[in-house]
Amino acid sequence: MIQETSFTYKPSEHEREKASNSYLMSLVALIAGLPLPIINLLATFFFYLANRKGTYYVRWHCTQALFSQLALLGINSASFWWTVSIVFSDEKVSNQYFAYIFTVIIFNLLEIFSTIYAAVQTRKGKHIKFLFFGNITNLICKP
Repeated sequence: MIQETSFTYKPSEHEREKASNSYLMSLVALIAGLPLPIINLLATFFFYLANRKGTYYVRWHCTQALFSQLALLGINSASFWWTVSIVFSDEKVSNQYFAYIFTVIIFNLLEIFSTIYAAVQTRKGKHIKFLFFGNITNLICKP
């Protein structure tokens, strides 16, 4: 799921800190706006906008963090609105609902652990690529 590679140059302390913070931004936003799934994406997006003209190392990791949050937005939004419809309408709780919520919890836990791992390793100057998002980031983010 996570691949560790290296860049051709050694990023400076400042670059490693900013790249690591791009992953931590979503975790801080998760704590601040837990019930609303868009908060994580907005926090990561604004951090990306602030650093989009930074060095390649920083831009690359900001972009990958943004893509990973974008993917979670869909499944988290569906679970949020499904829960709202159960609470405020006549819709019944079903086995499909519990299966979906369980799947969403698993995906979010995987995202949290991979985000923490990426933040720590990026802070050490290692280049971390997520399985799917790293390839998309390579296509979008050019040196």
